[in-house]
Amino acid sequence: MSDSSIVIYTSRRQLELYEGNRLIRRYPIAVGKKATPTPHGHYYIAAKHLHPGGVFGSRWMGLSLPTYGIHGTNSPSSIGQAISKGCIRMHNHDAEALYQHVVIGTPVTIQP
Repeated sequence: MSDSSIVIYTSRRQLELYEGNRLIRRYPIAVGKKATPTPHGHYYIAAKHLHPGGVFGSRWMGLSLPTYGIHGTNSPSSIGQAISKGCIRMHNHDAEALYQHVVIGTPVTIQP
């Protein structure tokens, strides 16, 4: 079992990957728009899928909050914006790298 964890800062539009207490990597992300904000709270990775296609890009990491996840995108210019329906979007190459580090059960904290 991995000791990885993810912390997402919606206001900074950043995702941080930790191994134990050590920051491994920061990634730029897109978050939910005003009408459909990314929900703050404590969740975990509940599902992982390769090549979900379409707007989800090359990887999907579903959260324990149904219908929300961390995923790639077919619109890389959206990264850095508040534009999604609440999910966390990443560049596909970043989503692929993150996918390799996380397992089902990896904790995810989403905060302002």
